[in-house]
Amino acid sequence: MAGFSFFLMCAALLCASSAHAKPTLRKERVLYQDPELVRQAHEDNKSYQYDHEAFLGKEEAKTFDQLTPEESKDRLGKIIDRIDGDADGFITTAELKAWIKRVQKRYVYENVAKVWTDYDLNKDNKISWDEYKQATYGYYLANPEEFEDDKDQFSFKKMLPRDERRFKEADLNGDLAADREEFMAFLHPEEFEHMKAIVVLETLEDIDKNGDGHVDEDEYIADMFAHEDGGPEPDWVKTEREQFSDFRDLNKDGKMDQDEIRQWIMPQDYDHAQAEARHLVYESDSDKDQKLTKEEILENWNMFVGSQATNYGEDLTKNHDEL
Repeated sequence: MAGFSFFLMCAALLCASSAHAKPTLRKERVLYQDPELVRQAHEDNKSYQYDHEAFLGKEEAKTFDQLTPEESKDRLGKIIDRIDGDADGFITTAELKAWIKRVQKRYVYENVAKVWTDYDLNKDNKISWDEYKQATYGYYLANPEEFEDDKDQFSFKKMLPRDERRFKEADLNGDLAADREEFMAFLHPEEFEHMKAIVVLETLEDIDKNGDGHVDEDEYIADMFAHEDGGPEPDWVKTEREQFSDFRDLNKDGKMDQDEIRQWIMPQDYDHAQAEARHLVYESDSDKDQKLTKEEILENWNMFVGSQATNYGEDLTKNHDEL
């Protein structure tokens, strides 16, 4: 387990270092983006690659991209039959939304299942805070002298109490031991309503460099863009400054508080699965009857295989009862 702890320590260091480094490319913190707005912003990209990466992540998109077009279409055709719940030959927005939500939920569950045994050290089917702390920070806590001169020591000192705070927020019964549902909330707080305040707070802490409890325009821009060469700002940065003034700073006091940050990264009354389903239907509905046939979907296979609706074909290898 010491080796595993050291591996996690290195991964944590990498994450912490990247959190403090200034990005050279635009960083998106919005958790629930509107696919139609994404399409408009990237309308010159005819390959749907942005859709693939936005809805699957880069690694998952690469996995599916390795398939031939014929393999992709074949897998997609079989998935369509399963999405069509009433077997009427049409895929409605509601059916597509329901499928996407199920795939999203399964992704979170499987992600937790993959790491569960690494943290459940005493095999009691719960993960206590002490178990998580030992597995994640054990090497650092046992060998602090190795980090005395390390610039990342600060990151460990910051991350440990932050993880503890999030763990306790996810621990609904307060026993400092997470069951699977609670551990899901800990690892994927953006998926749980009672965890969203933590997501907002962590976002604020990441961006608020002067520690005043707010995010001003310069901090907002610095989180996305590093002005290293001293040249003019790209047009998209100028647009983001306008966005900050017009839409982020709702009370026009020159900065964002936690409520305004929440509106930014997690818009109220926004259903990501619904927006994604509407987007897919709109883009593929050739006869504009507000529903899709298998033929219409297959004609747009390259967009759909990059969508959460397919989960890059994994569902074909699973028992139907799992979904």
